[in-house]
Amino acid sequence: MNVIFAVKSYITKMAEESGPGMKVLLMDKQTTSIVSIVYSQSEILQKEVFLFERIESGANLETMKHLKCIAFLRPTKDNVALLSKELRNPKYGVYYIYFSNIISKADIKVLAESDELEVVREVQEFYGDYLAVSPHLFSLNLAPCAEFRFGAANLRASNHSDPLAWLPDQLTRSVQGIVAVLLSLKKNPFIRYQGSSDLAKKLAEKVREVLSKEESLFNFRQQEASVLLILDRRDDPITPLLNQWTYQAMVHELLTISHNRVSLAHVPGIAKELHDVVLSSEHDEFYAANLWRNYGEIGQTVKALMDEFQRRAQSQQKVESIADMKQFVENYPQFKKMSGTVSKHVAVIGELSSLVTKRNLLEVSEMEQELACQDQHSAQLQRIRQIITNGKLRDEEACKLVMLYALRYRQHQNNDITGLVDALKKRGLSETKTSMIHHVLEYGNLKDNNSVRGELVSQEAVVKITKRLFKDLKGVENVYTQHVPLVKETLEDLIKGRLKESAFPMLGKSPPKRVQDIIVFIVGGVTYEESLAVHQMNQDSPFPVRIVLGGTTVHNSQSFIQEVMESTRGMNVTSSSLRTNRMR
Repeated sequence: MNVIFAVKSYITKMAEESGPGMKVLLMDKQTTSIVSIVYSQSEILQKEVFLFERIESGANLETMKHLKCIAFLRPTKDNVALLSKELRNPKYGVYYIYFSNIISKADIKVLAESDELEVVREVQEFYGDYLAVSPHLFSLNLAPCAEFRFGAANLRASNHSDPLAWLPDQLTRSVQGIVAVLLSLKKNPFIRYQGSSDLAKKLAEKVREVLSKEESLFNFRQQEASVLLILDRRDDPITPLLNQWTYQAMVHELLTISHNRVSLAHVPGIAKELHDVVLSSEHDEFYAANLWRNYGEIGQTVKALMDEFQRRAQSQQKVESIADMKQFVENYPQFKKMSGTVSKHVAVIGELSSLVTKRNLLEVSEMEQELACQDQHSAQLQRIRQIITNGKLRDEEACKLVMLYALRYRQHQNNDITGLVDALKKRGLSETKTSMIHHVLEYGNLKDNNSVRGELVSQEAVVKITKRLFKDLKGVENVYTQHVPLVKETLEDLIKGRLKESAFPMLGKSPPKRVQDIIVFIVGGVTYEESLAVHQMNQDSPFPVRIVLGGTTVHNSQSFIQEVMESTRGMNVTSSSLRTNRMR
């Protein structure tokens, strides 16, 4: 149950099946991302792949008959048409074609008819049709995935219980992505879904249709029972709004991780080579060892890395003989690699530390955690009023606090959501920004809720960052990471056989009470906090279970709010709706 291994195995097999010789890898926009997130360029070069091209480039591709072409494409109508055109006038010697998902017989026929010069040596389906973010986490990079269907009166007339409906293309892509995950992991699972969500139900039914239609593909010999569990983000809109304090999640929240890349171009005085850095657990040992650690521990580990780098750098200066020179040359690649690792992580962590201070995130996050985990309405309301009057606080943080309060206390008879929105307006927030609170509140109500720069970085700079982190975050595990995402509780109930069928119906026959493998998919996106919870369950569960988590995208708070705004566009969301909620 390792999605990175599954996708990487496919790519390795593609390169090896074509035999020795120089190769070009022909991809589309999506498969380019799928490959780049699991394979480094240096790794793929070792497979004799020396050129990377995009199928969309078409006529601009140079003719190089001495190259073998490995085509890795999604089986879309556009790609089939482009590939057919390419085969009629081939620019490469021979073609090995691999589709990332199930392709229809009709499309295969079109390609066969186009191969008049008989340059195609292989056509196969390799099911790497998703982004393998980490061994247990995958994403389809889709947002938004749903739209507001229509008003309440039309909703009742249409016999639908959910005002949100799938965007057709996103539904199709989600089905394809889940099917690819199941095929790549060789699982034919029992299917359960969140009964209160039409989105989850629709996706479950569509996946089940494919499993039935392509029964021969899913004829695996399975010793253990597996379950596909489909959930809805709206069941837990709080988790994506919280500030994060583990390394990976914090980087995504404050800097944004996109296809394992983080932009630092905005950082004053940053070295040019650090404008765009790669954070990959597959290719960065330090990142792999520390992505789950909290902010208070990272400074110490970076300092240890810097100490080791400086120790090695000093030893490398003793070049007194030919033997010493030979050893230096042999060790230099690793030395250079370590220099880059130190530079990168000191730069990233230094910027995180700067943003924590500028945005007053320690006080903000403590308040967020209290809202998410404690029931002290009067005290919390008073403190939020004080915090959002702080002129140093960014509007975004003030808005998120009010969102969390509104979600937490929307049913409380003494809530003052309207008063807090008015306080935001007094700060000078526009109607556009304050409307985000109404949209997030309605989104949560849309269904029944049951629920380091190498030698340029001085040791002094690293120590300064370290001291700052430890000074700020003593007791971080207790204060800033109290919150446990709802998905963990749901998974624990499933593992223990306590997940109610009335709330999470099954499609087809019931699975056994004990399951070995769980693929959980969240419509509306997942978070790195939930990924951490799944990682911990995989490591610490008293039961022998393996869990893979996926979603339409991987959210931070900004992308989540954007999805909420786009999904609820067209709703009549006003401050009056807040007063209505208060009267319920």
